[in-house]
Amino acid sequence: MPPKYRVWFALVTVYVVWGSTYLGIRYAIGADTGQPGLPPLLMAGTRFMLAGALLYAWAIRRPAADGQPDRPTRRQWAACAVIGTLLLLGGNGLVTLAERHVASGIAAVIIALVPIWTAVIGLAFGSDRLPRIGVAGLAIGFAGAFVLANPAGAGHLAPGGVLLLIVATLCWASGSYYSRTAPVPRRPLVMTGMEMLAGGAAMTLASVLSGDAFTLDLGNVGWKAWVAYAYLVVFGSMLAFTAYAWLLRNARLSLVTTYAYVNPAVAVLLGALFLGEHLTTRALVASALILAGVGLVVSSRPPAEVAQEPGPAVGPLVEVSEA
Repeated sequence: MPPKYRVWFALVTVYVVWGSTYLGIRYAIGADTGQPGLPPLLMAGTRFMLAGALLYAWAIRRPAADGQPDRPTRRQWAACAVIGTLLLLGGNGLVTLAERHVASGIAAVIIALVPIWTAVIGLAFGSDRLPRIGVAGLAIGFAGAFVLANPAGAGHLAPGGVLLLIVATLCWASGSYYSRTAPVPRRPLVMTGMEMLAGGAAMTLASVLSGDAFTLDLGNVGWKAWVAYAYLVVFGSMLAFTAYAWLLRNARLSLVTTYAYVNPAVAVLLGALFLGEHLTTRALVASALILAGVGLVVSSRPPAEVAQEPGPAVGPLVEVSEA
């Protein structure tokens, strides 16, 4: 077993970095920062393509535990393309678009719905079962999502942005569920690099086809956006992924999965400190319901299933996901 300080250093890295990516996205796209930002889909797509290329080039050259290198096949690339497109284009892409109108803290809380959607998909396909406490968690979690998405509710929240985030969680859950049986490379970091490359390419193509890419004015992009972009590539899409993959092999799963509860708190705190975001009573109630529901669902499922859940808006694709 590695020293405890190494485990906690890696865990705090995942807590802080993944929790901060929601704020990083808002800075990168220029939402409420006072400076012009990058086009949302183009920013996210090129971010993951760059991070994926660097991660893949590094991971593919490293020998596996048995000394045999990975040689990804066409079938594996195709599976990674499907997973990457669901997690990044459908997941992170929609989060990035939603954060033009929704506070970073709210976005982080809604992304916590991913384990709930994953449980629903498992039930729908008949491969998973939930005890009563898990079913209660589903009901409570979705009640919280309804409180946020309901346009008639009190408190100012953009219902369109909230709905985009809910769809993003469904895409993440679908990609995560498929990854359980998909023919992917055996080493998580190789798989992650491939998924980032494929998903980033799909997002960049969507940016071009939608016209998002053609709104880029390099001379008008503020320095805050560039710093946030670099942070998302290096820390959000590479460092945190690597730390998470290491934790899965060196720490108790019950400890590792605490990120699902800490990330929203970090995102809310950073949003309040740097962007002056405030949670209304409605948002606080909804957040409490969502996190309570997630807690019940996760605690009612076997550890092997919990390990498969996606993470933040950073894009953790090591059997995970991000914003």
